[in-house]
Formats: sequence, C-alpha cells, structure tokens
Amino acid sequence: MSEFVYKEVDKEGWETLDAIAGADKFNRWMYETIRPFCKGKILEIGSGIGNISQFFIDEKADITLSDIRPVYCDVLRRKLPAATQVIELDLTHPLFDSIYADHISAYDAVFALNVVEHIKEHDVAIRNCYKLLKPGGHLVILVPAYQALYNRFDKELEHFRRYTKKMLNGLLSGGGFHVIHSQYFNLMGIPGWYVSGKLQKNKTIPKGQMSLYNKLVPLFRLADKLVFNQVGLSVISVGVK
Repeated sequence: MSEFVYKEVDKEGWETLDAIAGADKFNRWMYETIRPFCKGKILEIGSGIGNISQFFIDEKADITLSDIRPVYCDVLRRKLPAATQVIELDLTHPLFDSIYADHISAYDAVFALNVVEHIKEHDVAIRNCYKLLKPGGHLVILVPAYQALYNRFDKELEHFRRYTKKMLNGLLSGGGFHVIHSQYFNLMGIPGWYVSGKLQKNKTIPKGQMSLYNKLVPLFRLADKLVFNQVGLSVISVGVK
C-alpha cells in the first residue's frame, strides 16, 4: 500500500502524525515525561506511525504496539524492526474480553497518548485498559486540555472533547484506578494551537510551524517548569490498578 493510500484513508490524522514525526525534540520531551511510569511489559495504545514507539524500541523495552486502524498497523510493521509485536486493538469492542483474551492482565504498563479524546465511550475504554493490566500496573493517559481551546484542529481530527485534570482524574477513578500523578504539559503549545487552529483555521498542523516549534522545545520545557506544570495544551494522568 502506498503512502498516498495511507493519506487518503486518514488524511488529517496522517498529515498531523507526519508533521509531528519530524519534531524529534518534542517527541523526546513527551517520551521522557511518561517514561518513568512505563516499566516492565508495556502496551502502547494508538501507536499511529510510531513517533513515540521508536524511543522505547531504541532502548529495547518490552513493548507491544497497537492501533485500531489496520493501515497504521501495516505502517508500523513495515517501519519498525521485524521483532516488534503489533496488534490491531479496539478499546471499545463489544467482545473485548474474548477477542483480546490473551492480553487480559498481561501488562505492567499501558499508555495512550492523544487517543482517548477520539473515543466517544471513553469510560468503556478506560475500564478495558484496567483489564489489560496486571495488579499494580500503571495506566498513562495524555489528552488535549481545556474545552475552550476546541477548534478546527479538534474537529478535523475527530476529537469528541478536551479535558481538565479534574475531568481526566475522574475518568480514571471511575474506571477503578487510583490516580498517583497528574499534570499539564506543553504550556507554550496553547498560543500556537489557538492561532493556527482558531485564527488561521488550518485543518492540520503545518510542517513549517511544527519545525519551528521543535527548535524552541528547550525553552518550552523550561516554561513548563516555571509554572510547575499547572497549565498546558495537554493533560497527563497516571493511574494504578
């Protein structure tokens, strides 16, 4: 299957992932933020084209990749080492327990970055994440923050909602998790998201803008520290089973 076909299957999503793929500093920042909570046998939900997956693979982590879209699973199998396990996974499948029986209580850590906002029945998704984990396992969720920032980007990417810490923590608690960590992430992404998505009305993140942002990541990481991660374009929460 050609790259053209991949784009046609999920045009906005593909273009966004492709733009972010070149943002090595930004991707590493996200990876380093969640890595302390991802130990042992790991499952990544919504791996896309492997922008974060690659960091785990490079350090030879015991990780299984997944995506709901067969085309992205195909991309991952072609792009990453042959030994990398890739599965198709639907977190809200009505027969979840039977179809994914081999994965129930199989993982020490499950993480989903920019995934849950795409799922209408997000409460079902979180409960099924709970089933995938061993007792004491960690669930790491990153989602877009603040409904007031919802704009054309969100609409084109088929986001159902944006979150606050309170909302995300409540979702995890309702799924049976004990929340041990919660923070906002990427303060300086807020003005860029607003200008590009709200004022310029772009449908996807322009590569040029993402490239510039990537160069400034060292300064933006400092900005997050200065505000103690109390504000950001995204929110991250970690729950324990």
